[in-house]
Amino acid sequence: MSTLERMRDWLRDHRLALDAAVAAGVLVAMVAGSFVDPHGSDGTTWSARTPDALSLALMVLAAAALVFRRRAPMKVLAATVGISLVELVTADPRAPVAMSAVVALYTVASSTDRPTTWRVGLLTMTVLTAVAMLAGPLPWYAQDNLGVFAWTGMAAAAGDAVRSRRAFVHAIKERALRAERTREEEARRRVAEERLRIARDLHDVVAHHIALVNVQAGVAAHVMDKRPDQAKEALAHVREASRSALNELRATVGLLRQSGDPEAPTEPAPGLARLDELADTFRNAGLPVEVARSDSGTALPAAADLAAYRVIQEALTNVRKHAGPGAKAEVSVVRVGPVVEVTVLDNGPGPGTGPGGDAGPAGEYHPGAEQHGADTGPQEGGGHGLLGMRERVTAIGGSCTAGPRYGGGFRVHAILPVKNHATALGDPV
Repeated sequence: MSTLERMRDWLRDHRLALDAAVAAGVLVAMVAGSFVDPHGSDGTTWSARTPDALSLALMVLAAAALVFRRRAPMKVLAATVGISLVELVTADPRAPVAMSAVVALYTVASSTDRPTTWRVGLLTMTVLTAVAMLAGPLPWYAQDNLGVFAWTGMAAAAGDAVRSRRAFVHAIKERALRAERTREEEARRRVAEERLRIARDLHDVVAHHIALVNVQAGVAAHVMDKRPDQAKEALAHVREASRSALNELRATVGLLRQSGDPEAPTEPAPGLARLDELADTFRNAGLPVEVARSDSGTALPAAADLAAYRVIQEALTNVRKHAGPGAKAEVSVVRVGPVVEVTVLDNGPGPGTGPGGDAGPAGEYHPGAEQHGADTGPQEGGGHGLLGMRERVTAIGGSCTAGPRYGGGFRVHAILPVKNHATALGDPV
């Protein structure tokens, strides 16, 4: 830090010392000016003179008042104007005591608002100029009298200009700080939404493929001794499911890479074009799945296409996990006007048939803790599947409902907009 900057910081912290220095400078200027008489013996030459004791005392009092000009600007202005009026009325020749009133008026104008500056400035100019013209020894049109008017007017204008500039600089700084805070909040919001989106994708991928791996591994262990051929087929499905899980996990985690990182994933996000492939993975795991489509090849926005795929994937995974043996699933994708409706039905045989299955009245099928936690949030031992479905579908402007069917089974129904009315921030577009 340079000497000038250190001095500026010190003066900013010691404002009273700065005001005392200004007051001392004004006193020196007033005393020096009091020894000069611009009106010589013939009125056209400059000459030296000695100020009287009253003028010197008034100059000292006016300068002392200026020490407190920023602590009480109005009071200091009133005091300096009063002292200047005494000098204008009594002194002959006059000393430049009005200089202190000019400095005090500048301080008032630079520290108050513009209407106050106008009122106080006009009053100060009028009073000082009128007294100078009417009560002094000089004629009213003398240059000294007009000088009082000019100097007070310039002090008010300069103070108002300084105040306006300070307000402008302060507004710019505030705007910059507000913009910085807005950018930080926007960045945090984007990070939170991206984290939520990746968490949903990871849940969908892991829940689907690991459930299939678990089922096929159980089948292989059960038939390993008696039917080794069927065990080999089950293990082949395990290998295929694990490979698919790894590929989708690699694609999802690859979103966390920086834009310049090598080997960024280039595989497109899954969508309804892979619905048959998705259904085959469940059929291979022993869950009969029927697919019916009447969407007439409708091209959904990328976010809606991914949401539809994930809803079907999660619903079928829940059927495989909770519906119990012998359950079947039906998947339908139907275009209805400006929306596409996705429905997944199952005929789960009843309570206690799957891990975490709960009994319900009249033999209704109530899935495990995950389904029960769909409306109230994840519970202990439950999952986030249905909650993630609703968040994903709602984010793109659709709706999703899930609940038990009358007579048994479960139904998941999602309505997705064909046009991209709302795109989740960070989802593929």
